[in-house]
Amino acid sequence: MSAILKKGDIAPAFQSTLSDGTSLTLSSLKGKKVILYFYPKDNTPGCTQEACDFRDNWKDFQKLDVVVLGVSRDSHTSHHTFKSLFSLPFTLLSDETGEISKAYGTWVEKSNFGKKYFGLERSTFLIDETGKIQKIWRKVKVLGHVQKVLQEALSSPSHTG
Repeated sequence: MSAILKKGDIAPAFQSTLSDGTSLTLSSLKGKKVILYFYPKDNTPGCTQEACDFRDNWKDFQKLDVVVLGVSRDSHTSHHTFKSLFSLPFTLLSDETGEISKAYGTWVEKSNFGKKYFGLERSTFLIDETGKIQKIWRKVKVLGHVQKVLQEALSSPSHTG
């Protein structure tokens, strides 16, 4: 089990191969604020609502020069379909091995009707321009969440310039 991350910690480094074959690393985004949001599954009601809320606020995040990255354990094919179906303008990372979700402590034991299993906890991390975690939301409730993230991104001090 990984250590529990907290505000002020350096965000765990990651590398993800994108569906076009290119690679994305957290370090390549230094100098920008990053919203890294973890969600359980493409094309499910809560996850679709959350993704569409990020999409609907996309212009506001762009004005702040914030990079939005969605992470789930779905495949590139699933992500491609999900992005196309809902016109999602941001990058979805396929974490099929679970390395990213384990590093961020979002791969957790869950319980449903008394049955225990492991799954992805809906969580969001705001990472500042220096790679430090500025804010963490765990066990996210979808309704109104993206607005809270946007407000936090607006109010957080910028380390550039």
